[in-house]
Amino acid sequence: MKAGFMDINFFKYLTGFFIVSIAAYQIAKFFQKKIHFPLITGLILTGILAGSSFLGFIPGTALSKLNFLNEIALAIIAFSAGAELHLEELRSRLNSIKWMTISQLGVTFLASSIFVYYMSGYIPFMSGFDTNIRIAIAMLFGTIFVARSPSSAIAIINEMRARGPFVKTAMGVTVVIDVLVIILFAISFAIVKTIVNGEPLNLSFLIVLLLEILVSVIVGFIYGKILQFLLWTNLHVNIKAIFIVLTGYSIYLLNHWVGYQAELTGHHFELEALLIAIIASFYVTNYTGYNHEFEEIINRISPYIYIIFFTLTGNSLSLQILINVVEIALILFGVRLLSLILGGLIGTWAAKDDLKYAKIAWMPYITQAGVAIGLTTMVSETFPSWGHEFETIIIAIIVLNQIIGPPVFKWAIKYAGEAHQKQEFKPSSPQHKAVIFSLDSISLALARLLKQNEWSVKIVTTQKEHNIKDIEILQVSDYNKENIAKLDLGNPDTVVLLYPDDEKNYEIAEWLYETIGSPNMITRLESGSYAQKFREIGVQVIEPTAAMVNLLDHMVRAPEATNILLGFDENQDTIDVEVRNPDLVGLRIRDLHLPQDVIILSLKRRGNTVITHGYTQLRPGDILTFVGSKESLEQVRLRFEYS
Repeated sequence: MKAGFMDINFFKYLTGFFIVSIAAYQIAKFFQKKIHFPLITGLILTGILAGSSFLGFIPGTALSKLNFLNEIALAIIAFSAGAELHLEELRSRLNSIKWMTISQLGVTFLASSIFVYYMSGYIPFMSGFDTNIRIAIAMLFGTIFVARSPSSAIAIINEMRARGPFVKTAMGVTVVIDVLVIILFAISFAIVKTIVNGEPLNLSFLIVLLLEILVSVIVGFIYGKILQFLLWTNLHVNIKAIFIVLTGYSIYLLNHWVGYQAELTGHHFELEALLIAIIASFYVTNYTGYNHEFEEIINRISPYIYIIFFTLTGNSLSLQILINVVEIALILFGVRLLSLILGGLIGTWAAKDDLKYAKIAWMPYITQAGVAIGLTTMVSETFPSWGHEFETIIIAIIVLNQIIGPPVFKWAIKYAGEAHQKQEFKPSSPQHKAVIFSLDSISLALARLLKQNEWSVKIVTTQKEHNIKDIEILQVSDYNKENIAKLDLGNPDTVVLLYPDDEKNYEIAEWLYETIGSPNMITRLESGSYAQKFREIGVQVIEPTAAMVNLLDHMVRAPEATNILLGFDENQDTIDVEVRNPDLVGLRIRDLHLPQDVIILSLKRRGNTVITHGYTQLRPGDILTFVGSKESLEQVRLRFEYS
């Protein structure tokens, strides 16, 4: 039987691991949904349970054969970290980012390393080592404590729709530190290997170390060119994704080959694979025109990579060791928090930032994930005699960081006043309400049509003189959120933005999104530049030319249905109805007993269209679209919307 990739056991282990990974993802998603448990933490814990120390689904002998998956994942994680370093976006906060980075990196590294050294007598695997080795291992702890999680920070910022000086500084520091920590780790790791192997720390060691970093940076730019070429080709995006994964793995193959060749000559020389990957990604992001496509591909790959990486990490951990180090992990977690707080205070003071940020300056940097775990696995693989215990302590701390970090960062964003989340909509009355911005023939015709269908309608305009008597008119001097906030809009469930200025319409839409949470907002687009911004806050965008073409298309292909939707058939109409009646919740569609001339066109649940059948059960807040006679539709509306 052949070894390596041709070993039959390799395929057995690989298949078994993929099955465990799929199960781990489903279990982690379940707990994330039910108790808001971090997905990464769920993957790690599921991996621990499936590993050789508990259920034994993946034996310990499989880990060495599956190490190539770990290397692929580390390369993609490094690509992802480098892709977040956008120089243009960081320039406005460079001073704050500089001082906060120096403070957080310096204080966290020094304070943590010193504390771990003096506590080393209480850490089982360190207690038997001499002073030099204890110092070296303490440096590794301090280095990994510096690492952050750009992916987690981005997820929270996107969820909160956060923007402002605090968030921009936090994001810049997080990304820059994750780049610098690779260099810091390379230095610390080289020192540890030298001390553990009993080699002297002399000038030649320093020269070789600096040469390793310099060559790695140069190779990183070469790999950046390779990625640029791949993105330049006309290959399908999925093929490009495969080649990017293979390119990442080739960095580790090159690293192994260089190390092996150096050993043959009786010397020690290694490339820094993570540094190469980050530099390559940084080059593509900042110095090519393919940054958006590259980020899109990385974002498409990353979820699968994270599932494999964190499940594999969990598989490598011992449940018994994890239980034994819980107390130590809690103490070190507290030490890291204190160092972050101190670093935040010093960084705020040094940058001369607003002092209101001083007490929250540390909160964005608690969470750790990919890079920290990647560095930890390198230690575990290089020093098997004590590396697994080191890895288990770090993973336990990272799990705590994953649980505590996100909610603390969210609170800090709200405290800084930089959150822009959608307000929960609270209808003030059962009657549908609409507000239309801009007074012209189209808005007036729409208002009168809605009023005929028993809607409450208001028009907001800057016109001072008008002769409108049948529609309530609200007058403002200018369309801005300050003026709109003074109006009595009455919690409208629908807002129509027809003012011929996308920027003004977006400002109003965003304010309504954050303060009222109107579920239905519509705008007529004047140009394409704001289309994506509108869609991000749920505004339905009408582009006049495209709308006309689509309307004509439907008139050609489905004239009867289009006539009903447009109201040309006087006997038929369509309405959207929200399920508010608690007596209907849980009923199946087949049991609704609708009027004979009414049918259901669609059902939307939490913004997603649901394919319905007779056994589909209704839930609170479901939006159903009905078509039928106006009299029957009114009966349906009354039944669904009122208890």
